[in-house]
Amino acid sequence: QGIPILADMAYIGAGDWVTTAKRRPPGGELTLTERTQNRALSAAWAPVERGMARLKSWQIFRRSRISPNRMSVITKAVLTLEKQR
Repeated sequence: QGIPILADMAYIGAGDWVTTAKRRPPGGELTLTERTQNRALSAAWAPVERGMARLKSWQIFRRSRISPNRMSVITKAVLTLEKQR
């Protein structure tokens, strides 16, 4: 805890350290500030979602038999390669 996490709306209510978008109230609208905050959150969160989707396409992650520490290094390398695409 204590590390801020950006998450999608499925995690609303997960805790104070989880930052999620604001939901539109029933029968109401979001304020301009809330809409702006949602857009900024989405812009920060979208590259992470794309990165996770790209990771799933790499064969090495499907049947890996290496230690979790080594997998962490490989994940960083793959995300760096994907970022350069």
